[in-house]
Amino acid sequence: MSSGNDHDAKFLCFRIGHLSKQLQFVICSIGVFVFFLLYGYLQELIFTLTEFKPYGWYLTFIQFIFYTIFGLIETRIRNDRARRIPIRLYILFAVLTVGTMGFSNASLGHLNYPTQVIFKCCKLIPVLVGSVLIQGKKYAPLDYLAACLMCIGLIWFTLADSKVSPIFDTIGLIMISSALFCDAVIGNVQEKAMKQYKASNAEIVLYSYAIGVGYIFLYLVIGGDLLPAAKICSEHVVETYGYGFIFSLTGYIGVQIVLQLVRTGGAFAAVTVTTCRKAVSIVLSFMIFSKPFTFHYVYSGLLVVLGIYLNLYSKQNPNFSIVQWVESKVSQHRVTYKKFVQDV
Repeated sequence: MSSGNDHDAKFLCFRIGHLSKQLQFVICSIGVFVFFLLYGYLQELIFTLTEFKPYGWYLTFIQFIFYTIFGLIETRIRNDRARRIPIRLYILFAVLTVGTMGFSNASLGHLNYPTQVIFKCCKLIPVLVGSVLIQGKKYAPLDYLAACLMCIGLIWFTLADSKVSPIFDTIGLIMISSALFCDAVIGNVQEKAMKQYKASNAEIVLYSYAIGVGYIFLYLVIGGDLLPAAKICSEHVVETYGYGFIFSLTGYIGVQIVLQLVRTGGAFAAVTVTTCRKAVSIVLSFMIFSKPFTFHYVYSGLLVVLGIYLNLYSKQNPNFSIVQWVESKVSQHRVTYKKFVQDV
């Protein structure tokens, strides 16, 4: 990274470019933990309101309105008013963004929060499939092994949850799987569009969420959920709109900090920090919100973590070969065995 880019580094509205890279990384990492732990806590807290459980899409509606406002403010501050990406692409982005966040929020009415988070940790699976189909990317065998471990861990975690959780519902699995699918697709199409049109993050946030507000509004009206959800929210203003505002603000700021963390420490460091944050979120969820527990959660979660580690290792070592690694280990053992025999 050039010194100019270092000088422009920011944490929220504060310049941190004059600080060392290590200190920038620590500040951004703390920011990720603080804002996303608050985000996860508030998301689960909102759904402790029993009457609100069926209205996850209304929470998404609130979130999209706030994100649109935040995006509008950011584009004005940055003086980034010219739209670069065609509106037809934003119509697609909005559909996928609505699917990603809407299904994710709605799934909490049918699943434990830890189950939702463990599914989000396995984003590699749909991303891998989506990038192969959409961008024609090729992956190393280690990536496929990582995806397989994640699949096994997910199945194990889900089976454990179905046995002990009182709110486990297959509909929730379908919803969170749909959210991951939309997330995988949007990541690939946005990457192509950003490279082609050189658009800023603020522009994509503004247009994607502004159009998404219209989609969700139509869905709520047609589904007949708009007025019942609004009535419940009017009776619990602080628990819905109040928490919803803080929930949206922490999520929006958290995303900006992650982007800065990527610029400061690289994608590998950013993924490592966000994965650790998700693990802490799961632990805190069990500590703060009462729910049944089984050690099968731990064992299956460790499989998912191993899959994430292998995926990160593959990115750091693109030339790594499983076959060569096995052969080297076998040859080392042969040498050790021969020395042992000679000594005996």
